[in-house]
Amino acid sequence: MALPESSSKRRQSIPGAEEPQTTEERDERGLGSLQRKFAAQMATPQLNYKVLLGVTVCLTGLGLVMVLSSSMVTSYASGASVFSEFIKQAVVVFIGLIVMWFALRMRPQTIRKYSPWLLVIAVGMLLAVLIPGVGVGADEVGSNSWIRIGPIGVQPSEVAKMALAVWGAATVSYRARVTQRLNTGLGAFIAVSAVILILVMAQKDLGMMFSVGIVVAALMFFAGVDRKVFFALLAVVGLFGAFAITQASFRGARITTWKDALTLNFGETTTQGAAYQSHQGILSLSDGGLFGAGLGQSRAKWFYLPEAKNDFIFAIVGEELGMFGAVFVVILFGMLGWFGIRTAMAQADPFLRLLAATLTIGISVQAFFNMGYVVGLLPVTGIQLPLISAGGSSAIITLLSMGLLCNCARNEPETVSSMQHEGRPLIDRILLLPEPQGYKAGEQRRTQRRETAYSYGTPVTRPQPGGSRGSQDVRRERDRVEESIRRVGGESRLRGYDGVRRQNLPPTATPKPIPRSRQRADDAGQRRARKTRRTIDDRHRRR
Repeated sequence: MALPESSSKRRQSIPGAEEPQTTEERDERGLGSLQRKFAAQMATPQLNYKVLLGVTVCLTGLGLVMVLSSSMVTSYASGASVFSEFIKQAVVVFIGLIVMWFALRMRPQTIRKYSPWLLVIAVGMLLAVLIPGVGVGADEVGSNSWIRIGPIGVQPSEVAKMALAVWGAATVSYRARVTQRLNTGLGAFIAVSAVILILVMAQKDLGMMFSVGIVVAALMFFAGVDRKVFFALLAVVGLFGAFAITQASFRGARITTWKDALTLNFGETTTQGAAYQSHQGILSLSDGGLFGAGLGQSRAKWFYLPEAKNDFIFAIVGEELGMFGAVFVVILFGMLGWFGIRTAMAQADPFLRLLAATLTIGISVQAFFNMGYVVGLLPVTGIQLPLISAGGSSAIITLLSMGLLCNCARNEPETVSSMQHEGRPLIDRILLLPEPQGYKAGEQRRTQRRETAYSYGTPVTRPQPGGSRGSQDVRRERDRVEESIRRVGGESRLRGYDGVRRQNLPPTATPKPIPRSRQRADDAGQRRARKTRRTIDDRHRRR
């Protein structure tokens, strides 16, 4: 009696059966499947928009928590409640979120239209801060770069940085499209940028001058400036910055402090002087370890670390949340930079492309520069960590910039098509955001040409006074009126050539009657044609 074959032998005996896969082949197939799934997920419409919104919400929420934790001691020491600084920051963030909502609702055409007015406001604020008695901050931060409006301080250079990005993107994209010459398109932008940089330098604020310079360099780079010209301009700005550093002793001390922090070789005298803040920041980060001391358990905020809620708040993040918390913040800003550049590359509108790239670089580079000098890799410049540090105008302007960046992501061609066919996402319906409109290439030029008055001569359809170019209804009405005037014995109102021609024409001759023989011949021809047509129809019916 034959034993039944095993299942494995039966599979091998089936013709055309596949050979069993090795472990390496299965791993390669699994890795390829994961790569394909990841690529398909990254190509999903609306991904850039949702990620940028999520990153903004995460950074804003984390910033509020860290401001509360780092400011409790100083708020209580000033005689107020431990929540006073947090409440002030929460109000500022709420205002910034409202401004961000308005930025999300605006059409790209509206943003482009009002960009010159935004620049005028920014330049006016930069001039106002230089007026004695208006600009404040020299006693606190060493530069007259603030305007106090009640309890909130406004920094005009923050407004100027964002206004320069919006107006520069609108101007460069339009002029380059019209003239097809980049040097002509960048002329006005370079001139205005130079004026703004000079005004910021007059405030003795080298950190904000660096932030504005980042925006200028980013816009010129993404506009397509020749690399030689671009690096030559960077070299000139670098030399100018080095000259500005040598003109102030405290700026020269920052370079020495940076060298000590980079090598972790602090002297006993510097740790109590110029390098005190950098030294305490590195100690705060080292105390955090891998998992952190716990939220609210920082020791550096007990008057060891100056500016714990502002410039060095990243040190408090590392101390309380540990290396995992610090790396999480770095990843969030890295995602902001990556998806912001993806948004710029996905744009069809040159204005939105330049705007998205410039805003992304401006926010991301400022964030990484702040974290870089907290850990000792870069010299201290006094710029804040966007969306996390405590600040009035900085938080509002950064949220407005993120609203504009998310607006650019909403107006990607694939995102617009997805929202029009599949509907708006849930967050858009909650925020009552309108459906974005698709971009049409050349729409701006066509609109301007329609609004511009061009003269090509007198239109042929325009009625001429007193001439025969009027319509038939007009001529009939005029003839009827003239006939009525003649009947009552009045004077004719016909003037000019047309009237003379009509009066001097001979009466129309009476048409001659058709001969009867010709009429009979026509009738006979018609009868023959009808008879022939009936004969042909009868033949077709028989068939």
